[in-house]
Amino acid sequence: MSPFDKARYERLLEGLEVTEVLLSEVAHDNEVLRCDAEYFGRQVTEVMRRLQSMKAVLLGQMAVITDGIHTALPFVDGGEIKVLSAKHPKDNYIDSGPFETISTDFHNKNPRTALRPLDVLISTVGTIGNAAVVTPDILPANSDRHIGIIRVKRDGPPPFFLSTFLVCRYGRSQSVRETTGNVQPNLFISKIRRLLIPRFDPSFERAIADQVERAYWLRKQAAGILERADHNLLQALGLDTWTPPEALSYVRSSSDVFAAGRLDAEHFQPRFAALATLMAAKGNCERLGDQLLFNSRGRQPEYADVGLPVINSKHVLRNEIRHDEDNRLAAADDDSLLIRTGDVLMNGTGVGTIGRAAAYLHETPALPDNHVTILRPKYALDPIYLAIFLNSLAGQLQVEQRLRGSSGQIEIYPTDIAEFQVWVAPQSLQLDIRKLVEQSFAHRQRAARLLDAAKRAVEIAIEDSEAAALAYLAAANPPDAVT
Repeated sequence: MSPFDKARYERLLEGLEVTEVLLSEVAHDNEVLRCDAEYFGRQVTEVMRRLQSMKAVLLGQMAVITDGIHTALPFVDGGEIKVLSAKHPKDNYIDSGPFETISTDFHNKNPRTALRPLDVLISTVGTIGNAAVVTPDILPANSDRHIGIIRVKRDGPPPFFLSTFLVCRYGRSQSVRETTGNVQPNLFISKIRRLLIPRFDPSFERAIADQVERAYWLRKQAAGILERADHNLLQALGLDTWTPPEALSYVRSSSDVFAAGRLDAEHFQPRFAALATLMAAKGNCERLGDQLLFNSRGRQPEYADVGLPVINSKHVLRNEIRHDEDNRLAAADDDSLLIRTGDVLMNGTGVGTIGRAAAYLHETPALPDNHVTILRPKYALDPIYLAIFLNSLAGQLQVEQRLRGSSGQIEIYPTDIAEFQVWVAPQSLQLDIRKLVEQSFAHRQRAARLLDAAKRAVEIAIEDSEAAALAYLAAANPPDAVT
């Protein structure tokens, strides 16, 4: 046998990602003796060694950790209690999009999983490792089995600091590392308890938590501003006190049926006709298609490692376009349909998402997928005002009237959207609504910057020092930017 040639060995490893780990390290805290490359990748191994060198503490020693309801949930329409699942914790905030609901009676029968203020939630399926803190405005709420619920003990870190660590590189790397399963990867509660959490001076942890709390407050303020914009529109239209009629039976003529090109009874419900009558009486109502320069759905993108962000139906919320690291990328060519700043995007498919709309206020061009429609209005119709109108009662009733399909496969096509009636409000009202939405957008952007800075500061504290992290925070938050 020839002697070991170290130089040749190093040449063979050149350009490869290889981690050398002692057998004793492989066996340490590794109950199932995992030895796969993902578990011992170079980056995650460096993360673990750094945390261990800091004498980081097991999360299970500082918190009580459980998960949500394991049985099938009896959802009800318009229930009193929200249900949070893995899709709701995001990158240190809770998505305030549509919630499924349960009854108070079922909620009371499941006190273990009922959420409390300052619970830290972590997603255990889907985008694993997203984390956020429960705030009082989310409650009352319960949870399903796809989120972990972390209740920090008195001697543990502030919840807003903990959520920030969990979504930073050193927290998320651990969550991904401990994920198991192929068809549906899962982060089990036993593994969450084994996550290592570094501890710092209480004043530093509090500084991070305070910054994150400001971001949460800004997001709440942004939501409140959007509610004001919606209310101002409804009040101007006279819809703030209007109740749509609900008839047990109704009759329509054959001429109405042939003119609409529809045979389904749902399309002819009296509340739709009542809305049309009310809007016509208001005056200055126009066919939406006549007020658009462009009205087209996107195409199925060719996803790639580099390219433009793709906007799909889960990114188009009511009056908000989510634009973050969750957006996949796709290659664009000369024939690509691009989303421009100021375009209105509208979801064209899906129960719970169909008809949601928002103006695209980001500066980066993006690509729509084949479930998102781009609406580009003419000068008389401000795009931000149009998005507010489409999300209002006036817009959503027309979505309900014109959608097609059944059994969950529902669609609304550009040709249907073109037939909407839109109130071309006075320019002064459109401008007032624009200002409110732009203010809300600025709040959300400011919140995102605060959260990013807090996350990076935690990483700097781990890699350098608390003093360096605080200096970074101060530079990222100049006095004139403090809210």
